[in-house]
Amino acid sequence: MSRPLRMVVFWVGGIGVGVLFVLAAVRLPGFGGDLHPYGARAVSAGLARHTPNIVSSINFDQRALDTVGEELILLAAALGAVLLLRTTSRESEESARHYGPAEIFDLLRLTGYVLLPVGVVTGIYIVAHGYLSPGGGFQGGVVLGSAIHLVYLAGDYPALARVRPLPLFEGAEALAAGAFVVLGLGFAGQVTPMNAAVGLEVGCAVVLVLAKFFEQALVVRSAS
Repeated sequence: MSRPLRMVVFWVGGIGVGVLFVLAAVRLPGFGGDLHPYGARAVSAGLARHTPNIVSSINFDQRALDTVGEELILLAAALGAVLLLRTTSRESEESARHYGPAEIFDLLRLTGYVLLPVGVVTGIYIVAHGYLSPGGGFQGGVVLGSAIHLVYLAGDYPALARVRPLPLFEGAEALAAGAFVVLGLGFAGQVTPMNAAVGLEVGCAVVLVLAKFFEQALVVRSAS
């Protein structure tokens, strides 16, 4: 596409978005008033589907298609990180796999191991509790993905590699993303399973991205 044509596409799109924004802004209710049409409709729709948490109802039911797009963005980001940080043929990954526990204080190592189950349980609680009160799959997924890496912070990378087999997490992430898309496109009011799918997808994505960064760092370390 030539530069003049790109500018035409840009200005046509920009003017269209600007017109729509102005039309939407003109119809907004007055600031600080007692008329909130969107809020009233969102609450009514959430209660009609027996969803105790209106925020979850909006995220996973009333605007589920938007949330599908957000999850696919995360999936694309994780996939991009995996592709960009993959080990090349000139880098030796084998030597990076033989690092044993690091030389750290015993108290720090014990703290990491003790907090690991606490972090996992907390992440599961946040995912499951998002249907009823503040919380949700995205936040809980981040906690779950991060909690696993307390093993690494405790100084034992081989143990971390054993508790997070990457092929399993890759398959689980793809399965969770696909399940979320199917639920978002084909069903309505499925807040609980969609929330669980988001938690699984986000948790696996965090693990995969950090795993590739760790592998790259260890390869560089072994080569230096």
